[in-house]
Amino acid sequence: MKDTPAPAAGPLVTGSEIARLAGVTRAAVSNWRRRYDDFPAPAGGAANSPLYALTEVQSWLDRQRKGQEVSPEVELWQAMRAAYGDQMVAGLAEVAAALAGEGDGRLPEDVATRVRRLVRTEAPADLVSALTERFLDSARRAGSDQVTPERVVRAVCRFAPELPPEATVFDPACGIGVLLLSVAAGSGVRRRGQEVDADSARFAHLRADLLDGPRVSIVAGDSLRADAWPNLAADLVVCDPPPGVTEWGREELLLDARWELGTPSKAEGELAWLQHAYVHTAPGGHVLMVMPASVAYRKAGRRIRAELVRRGILRQVVALPPGTATSHALPVHLWCLRRPEGTAGADTSATVRMVDLTGNNPDDSLDPGPDQVADVKLIDLLDDTVDLTPGSHLRTRHRDYPGEYAALRAELEDAVRRLAALLPALATGGGPGSLDGATTSVADLARAGLVGYEGAEPVSASEQLDTDYLQGFLRSSLNVRRATSTSGTYRFDGRGSRVPRMGIDEQRRYGSAFRALSAFEEGVREVDELSRRLAEVARDGLATGALAPGE
Repeated sequence: MKDTPAPAAGPLVTGSEIARLAGVTRAAVSNWRRRYDDFPAPAGGAANSPLYALTEVQSWLDRQRKGQEVSPEVELWQAMRAAYGDQMVAGLAEVAAALAGEGDGRLPEDVATRVRRLVRTEAPADLVSALTERFLDSARRAGSDQVTPERVVRAVCRFAPELPPEATVFDPACGIGVLLLSVAAGSGVRRRGQEVDADSARFAHLRADLLDGPRVSIVAGDSLRADAWPNLAADLVVCDPPPGVTEWGREELLLDARWELGTPSKAEGELAWLQHAYVHTAPGGHVLMVMPASVAYRKAGRRIRAELVRRGILRQVVALPPGTATSHALPVHLWCLRRPEGTAGADTSATVRMVDLTGNNPDDSLDPGPDQVADVKLIDLLDDTVDLTPGSHLRTRHRDYPGEYAALRAELEDAVRRLAALLPALATGGGPGSLDGATTSVADLARAGLVGYEGAEPVSASEQLDTDYLQGFLRSSLNVRRATSTSGTYRFDGRGSRVPRMGIDEQRRYGSAFRALSAFEEGVREVDELSRRLAEVARDGLATGALAPGE
């Protein structure tokens, strides 16, 4: 009955917050719940995410002195840090080997003593889980991409298909096994993995033995250059490939049979991993790939993306919230593939589901809202770019074409009405052109200190000269011809250009007219842009069926 939620009293805290209060890992808090009958009962939350009354937790910690003493797990971790430094994965592998019964002869004495002391009160599986979680916490705080982030693992588990008990899950770049051992956890499936780093592969295998038993097998080796599972056909392949790696072996693998969708370029290592994963998928099986967002649109990968779409292999692309990846704030994508069964094309999909969660908090629900999902026809994806970015397709699908068309039309009509009012009132002139009479060059005005420059534009530097008058005459066709070189280059400063000699009052009359003409020209440009946008909305609205011709 101790897990039955009690009435909430005061602030509530999660298991993670209790771990921070006590200076231990969440796995240690889970152990306390199992080992201590007097551990506080949940006061709220759900069965898989209980909440506890803060006052009860603090009282329990005080009684146990958990908040004041350094826990044995922390002492072991500190001893391992001192012994192994940056080679912590190798240390974790040695501890896991000792816990698995291989003996502790290779452990430093301080570490071995602490391990022996801990296994008297903790199960080996619980201890290795606590050490793993502490390693993951350390990697997350450092912003490392050495392990798959917790939020990415959560997303892969959310979008992974249900698997039968005898299914096989494969991860060709499994690291310490975080993703491989998390997907379909507790279902009894077979798990196979490969990892290029020997220490990571060893730790993953030993950890899996302690947690899941003999149905897990993880080997060391470079999956792309030396595939250790050539005949494996898995029901689900998950992969968080190493990002941005260009030396993945393209030259030596140029004619490899795995590139049935196209040979990846040197910069598209992620698409090499994708095809490797697909090769290891059984008919009807699935692939879930964690991909940088740029793979969805980079030019070098267009052909491979097109083949994924054309053959109906790509089923879904999910743009995960920014912050899902620990090492950066950029969004990452989850590509969901499925190998067709039976006759080619018999069970392929005619659409690709696009899910855009980039507006969500990374810790919120991963269930998309109606406006975050669109099923896009294959033909609509197979253009010159084959852009698989969900947001670019959802913006089109969920546009309010009728509202946008009505608003732009009203804005255009108003701009046209205002445009006529901007034209200055001009009368018939009574003589030769202003520039045919007495004039002064801009160069002379500059030498006299009447003209200055703001960037390339000449402006008045004196109350004797009106800027609008000056710039208006400089823009006249006569002066434009003077300021244009024989090569066709136009210089607005127009030092050789000329302006008529006028008193300041007459200058201001002309300047007012020129200013009104400049405003009219700006209005014309606004009408032109509104006209272009209105025509585009109308055309796209008619094409998508959101708009129809009037009666």
